[in-house]
Amino acid sequence: MGVSRLDKFYRRLLLTKLFIGGWGTPEDLKRIFEFRKIIGNRERCRSLVPENYPVYINKTEDHSDCQIHNGFFFSPLEHLVPGILPPEAVKARFQFIVPKRWKKNRSVCIHLAGTGDHFFWRRRTLMARPMIKEAGMASLLLENPYYGYRKPKDQLRSSLKNVSDLFVMGGALILESTVLLHWLEREGYWPLGMTGISMGGYMSSLAVTNWPKPIPLIPCLSWSTASSVFTTGVLSKAVNWTELEKQYAINSVYEEEIIKLLEYCGADSFKMNTEVVVGSEDGGVGDRIDHLLSSHVNTDGMNLDSLRKSLRAENTLHEKKTDTTKYCRPSLHKESISFMKGVMDECTHMANFSVPVDTSLIIVVQAKEDAYIPRTGVLSLQEIWPGCEVRYLNGGHISAYLFKQNVFRPFMMHSTDSA
Repeated sequence: MGVSRLDKFYRRLLLTKLFIGGWGTPEDLKRIFEFRKIIGNRERCRSLVPENYPVYINKTEDHSDCQIHNGFFFSPLEHLVPGILPPEAVKARFQFIVPKRWKKNRSVCIHLAGTGDHFFWRRRTLMARPMIKEAGMASLLLENPYYGYRKPKDQLRSSLKNVSDLFVMGGALILESTVLLHWLEREGYWPLGMTGISMGGYMSSLAVTNWPKPIPLIPCLSWSTASSVFTTGVLSKAVNWTELEKQYAINSVYEEEIIKLLEYCGADSFKMNTEVVVGSEDGGVGDRIDHLLSSHVNTDGMNLDSLRKSLRAENTLHEKKTDTTKYCRPSLHKESISFMKGVMDECTHMANFSVPVDTSLIIVVQAKEDAYIPRTGVLSLQEIWPGCEVRYLNGGHISAYLFKQNVFRPFMMHSTDSA
């Protein structure tokens, strides 16, 4: 199956580069990786978000068909990993759109935002209001960190500044979705479900891995990992590889320390499929020093002290030459792509998270010709979540996102009714 020409054309309209700030600091990446080990295990997370976590409604709007409650709470991530969220993103905002008349039960669907979906208008207009009319179902729209009111002042439009921002967003949304699910249960709403389109579908999938009860999930236009999105999908061409390669070359911590923290090693892992070039092929001058000294080599009557001084001088000259050339080494782009795949799989691969409690309640909706979400070369969700269902729509990512919201809605309404 080919890829959509519309997807390729639409990508060319994206003039803003992604990740212009680079990878994020090594310190932040280390903290994120450590927290991923916790949040990736549902049993370890049971006490992270109290069931009575405070949620506030500060404004209610009355409409002919519904009431729109505007609410907020403070992201649990700020308490668990202090300072990792930008200050603007600490306060989580949402809209709760409730029908004037319920048709059956008091069902609620949480919608997470896709790429570029700032504030609430798009989801409210295209999903929430129609779902009230068609099924009498309420919707809760959570605003993503880095979007809308939660967007950092130095971020340009929807383009995350650092690679690490995507991981922070995911961790925050897992915890924030848990807050809202607990709150809805306390308020007596049932059944509950989750959905989202594109990045929103992916983030809702992450959230459901952490929820300790069966829950319907309809992830639309998303898949098992974000690594292919930014390394082989059309969106990879919008990545600021120049800055990423520069930082990777300058700061040895990325290839000497961060790589060692990457644990995911599934069938599609970068550790198994790609040979990451680290260091020089001949072992470097430093290795030759150790070898010569350990074997007590003495050449032309040179004693060990003289040999040591001579080789150290050679090493210094070698390092100076390397400093001016390492940014241009032929393998640098390949190394950066491999590193991107590694960190993305570590923090976004569904196989690094718990399997949802009841996978039979999951319907994955995919576009056959999606050029944004490559499925080739990565584990499928059916392999990771046995029992889930995958349905395919004709066309690509953009056409489905723009024109098939009316197709996505019935999946969610039927799935929640069946829960």
